[in-house]
Amino acid sequence: MNNLAISVKDLHVSYYGTEAVKDVNLSVQTGNLVGIIGPNGAGKSTFLKAMLNLIPKDKGDVRIMGQTIKEVRKQIAYVPQRNDIDWDFPITVLDAVLIGTYPNLKLFHRPKKKEKEWALECLERVGMEEYSRRQIGELSGGQQQRVFLARALAQKAEMFFLDEPFVGVDAASEETIVKILKELCWQGKTVMVVHHDLSKANDYFNQLILLNKELISFGSVNEVFQTDVIERAYKGQFAFMNEMGVQS
Repeated sequence: MNNLAISVKDLHVSYYGTEAVKDVNLSVQTGNLVGIIGPNGAGKSTFLKAMLNLIPKDKGDVRIMGQTIKEVRKQIAYVPQRNDIDWDFPITVLDAVLIGTYPNLKLFHRPKKKEKEWALECLERVGMEEYSRRQIGELSGGQQQRVFLARALAQKAEMFFLDEPFVGVDAASEETIVKILKELCWQGKTVMVVHHDLSKANDYFNQLILLNKELISFGSVNEVFQTDVIERAYKGQFAFMNEMGVQS
């Protein structure tokens, strides 16, 4: 059985002629919770979006479970940054989660009782079932992020990609989200998370991708969280790193 979840070869991405991500090569095995870390402007979100074909690549090959993104799109759940979402769109919490069931419906079919029950089950898992009739714009940042995680769960995907899911969320929501992401990995799913808070990386992830436009390091948290490795990525921002639990 092939346990390779993600393969990235020679990935290059540019914005307006400026290279944002260059020469990234790595492979991720199934069942890992992987944090994508690096300084501001390092290309973390760009890397994630390019992997998923959400933005164009200059060159490179990305395979998910040995196939192209197009071939396994239904098996991929993506949670974008909160500032990429129109929170004024007139949709209820339940309807937002129901969108996650669409990839598994037959063409031109709409969600029915079975899908609604599943969506409510996903909302219950993230502690948001009592808000099912609310408009998503009425929720707090943490509640909104829980709803979009519920939408991802409703998809019954094998791969989960989240872009800065903890920005602007309360501590309780962050704890709930991390707990569910870990549970997904225990179930054999693979999870990738763009993350900026190094102080929690050791608690949240079992592998790290350290970027600064190019791949600085990839491996276990202990392998990446070494002073010389982190310093290569953060350079002048290194003064606070020892407070983050980085090993010397």
